[in-house]
Amino acid sequence: MKSDFYKDLKIYNSLSGKKEIFVPINKKNVGIYVCGPTVYNNAHLGNCRTYISFDIIHRYISHLGYKVRYVRNLTDVGHLENDDDSGEDKISKKARIEKLEPMEIVQKYTLDFHTIMEKFNTTPPNIEPTATGHILEQIDSINKIIASGYAYEKNGSIYFDVKKFNKVNKYGKLSGRKIEDMMNSSRDLDGTSDKKNPQDFALWKKAEKNHIMHWNSPWGKGFPGWHLECTSMSKKYLGDFFDIHGGGMDLKFPHHDCEIAQSEAIDNQSPAKFWMHANMLTLNGKKMSKSTDNFILPNEIFTGKNNLLSKEFSPNVVKFFMYQAHYRNILDLSNDALIASEKGLSKLIDGFNLIPNLNSNTKKSDFDVDNWISNCYSRMNDDFNTPMLIAELFECIKFINNVNIDTKNLNKKDKEKIKNTFEIFLFEILGLINENISNSEKSSDLIELLIKIRNQARANKNFDLSDQIRDDLLRLGIQLNDEKNESSYKLI
Repeated sequence: MKSDFYKDLKIYNSLSGKKEIFVPINKKNVGIYVCGPTVYNNAHLGNCRTYISFDIIHRYISHLGYKVRYVRNLTDVGHLENDDDSGEDKISKKARIEKLEPMEIVQKYTLDFHTIMEKFNTTPPNIEPTATGHILEQIDSINKIIASGYAYEKNGSIYFDVKKFNKVNKYGKLSGRKIEDMMNSSRDLDGTSDKKNPQDFALWKKAEKNHIMHWNSPWGKGFPGWHLECTSMSKKYLGDFFDIHGGGMDLKFPHHDCEIAQSEAIDNQSPAKFWMHANMLTLNGKKMSKSTDNFILPNEIFTGKNNLLSKEFSPNVVKFFMYQAHYRNILDLSNDALIASEKGLSKLIDGFNLIPNLNSNTKKSDFDVDNWISNCYSRMNDDFNTPMLIAELFECIKFINNVNIDTKNLNKKDKEKIKNTFEIFLFEILGLINENISNSEKSSDLIELLIKIRNQARANKNFDLSDQIRDDLLRLGIQLNDEKNESSYKLI
C-alpha cells in the first residue's frame, strides 16, 4: 500500500447519499463493475466522460496498492429504445437501417468504442463481457427470480413483479423514487398489455417473427431484458457482493434500481457496497444525446471537422478538460473551455519538462514539498476530486517557474520528489500524455499571422498576394472565411 494514504479514501455513495470511508470487502482486492455502452452507434463525448471518469477511479485505487478487477460490459442485445420495454432493440434497428447483420453492427461500433478509448489513453477493463455471451447465465438468473416469487410468465415473456417485490422490499432505493408516484405517472404503452403493472420490467422478451436476435429458453424463443445482463455478469465475475458499481447518472433509474431489485430477489442483498455515478456532459447547455441530435463525436473534435469549435483539440486536451470538473458535477462543453484547457495543460506539461533543468542545491526549499504531496493525495482521497488536484499541481508550477530566475530555492531531494509526484499524478493517475501542445498553439499563431498579412494585402488592394495566401492555406486544409475587413479560418 502507498504509505497510509489508502486509509483516507472517501467515496460518495449514491445509495446512502453521502461520502463514506472506503473499506474494501476483501482487504487487498477490489471489484469494480461499470455499465458499458450499447454498441449500436459511435460513442459521443458524453458517453466517453463516464468511462474516462471511471478510468481515473480505477487508476487511483490501483495506485494505492489494491489489486483491482475492473469489469465493464458491452450491451449487444436486449436494450430496447425505451426504458419501459417498448420499441425496437437498438442493435436490430441499426442493422435494419444500415442493411447489415446485427453482429456486424456490434463489431463495427465495438471497434470504434475501443479505438476512442485508446485515443483517450484509458486503461482497458480486466474483463469485458458481452450480453450475447452470457445468455445461459441470464436464463439461470431468471429461474432464480421466478423461484423467489417475484417474476411471472405471460405469452412467452417473463416480467419482474415490482408491486409484489415492493411489499417486502423497497423498489427504487437508489433513485429515491416511490412506486406510488411511478404508478400515478405511468401511461399505457404498446406492448405493456402482458404486464400485471406498468412498472414491471422485462427479464425475458418473446421474439416476434421478424426479430433477428433470439435464443431458445424454457419459455420459448426470445432475448434477455437490458437490466438482467449486468446482474448476471457482475455476479459471475465479481460475486454476489462486490465493492463498486458504477455508471452514468442517467442509469440510476431504471437500470440500477432494477439491478438492485433483481439481486435482492436472487440472494436477498444489494450487489454492491458503493454505487457511483458520473454526471452528464452538456452541449449548448443541454444534455448530450443522439436522440435529440445534440451531440459531438470525439473524432470530430480531434480533427476539427465540426461546426461548433474553432480548431481541433487533441484527446489529451479533451481529457484534461473533463478533469477540471468533479465527476459528479455537470460539465458544459464549449470552444472557450477547450482553449483554456489546452493552455492550462500546456503550462503543466511545460512546467514538468522544466524540472530536470532546475537549479538545485542542499539548502532548504522555499516550498513545503512534503505538505504539497500530502495535499495532492488528500484531494484525490476526497472522492477523486480532480479539479482540486489540478489546482495543487498548478501551485507547484508557480514555484517551479521561479526557481531558475533565482527568486526561489530548491533542494536536490525535493526536486526529485516533485518530479516523481508529477509523474504519478499527471501521467499515471490522470492518464495524460507528455505531448507538446505548444506546437499546436504555435501553428494557430502562425495562421493568425498569415491572416493578418493577408488582411493588410487586401487593404492595400494587393489581391494577387491575398489570393495566393488564401489558396495556399486551402491546400493545407485551412479554409478562410472573409467578413468585411476581417477573416476567420476553419480546418477542413
